[in-house]
Amino acid sequence: MRAPPVSPADPAAAPLLSVMIPVYNERATVAEVLRRVQAVEFDTEVIVVDDGSTDGTRDVLQNLVGASRPDALRVVVQPVNRGKGAALRRGFQEARGRIVLVQDADLEYDPADYPRLLAPVLRGEADVVYGSRFRQPGPKGSVQQRLGNRFLTALSNAFTRLNLSDVYVGYKVFRREVLQQMTLKEDRFGFEVEVTARIARGAWRVREVPIAYRPRTRREGKKISWKDALHGIWCIVRYHVAD
Repeated sequence: MRAPPVSPADPAAAPLLSVMIPVYNERATVAEVLRRVQAVEFDTEVIVVDDGSTDGTRDVLQNLVGASRPDALRVVVQPVNRGKGAALRRGFQEARGRIVLVQDADLEYDPADYPRLLAPVLRGEADVVYGSRFRQPGPKGSVQQRLGNRFLTALSNAFTRLNLSDVYVGYKVFRREVLQQMTLKEDRFGFEVEVTARIARGAWRVREVPIAYRPRTRREGKKISWKDALHGIWCIVRYHVAD
């Protein structure tokens, strides 16, 4: 059934957009990411889940909360690092927005792309939107990262039939009711292929839009590794054959 468009201006309702930011040891970038997110012209709430940071990220966040409007920024603390998927599950419980957007806490993704990401949902054409680093020119990361992403995306597509170009992209947008109908389980980067499998199973309408991307290296803080790729293969198969 075709969902109605989402109105961008409805002050009597919940916020239009919940921006969900999982954070683990991103002291150098998190303040700038939040500045860029809060500069976007949408009715937005920002929820940061600190996933057991040990590098001073939590102090930065506390200072930012003190300087923000009470309804503009919320920080949820998980005392022990559990991974991106676990942090997002916790944050999704807090979301009040009619649309939920996942934003990484590094500077690889640009919040200036929000209008492009939200447009298919606002027009009533999609329930879920994925950004894609491969649908426009620009840097794509190391050769190993590109090949790994291409392989995992192709394998995921073989099971889900979604024909995506970038399953592991950080920018994912959901109507909140989509998330409310899922029971997510993966704690780490397996979230990316798990949520994709559940979207396919639910027959939700998915669109991809091109996004800007500034890749960083492991030396700069890149966290996903070959172990996550191996786990991703297992997750693709697991969530196709069982829940």
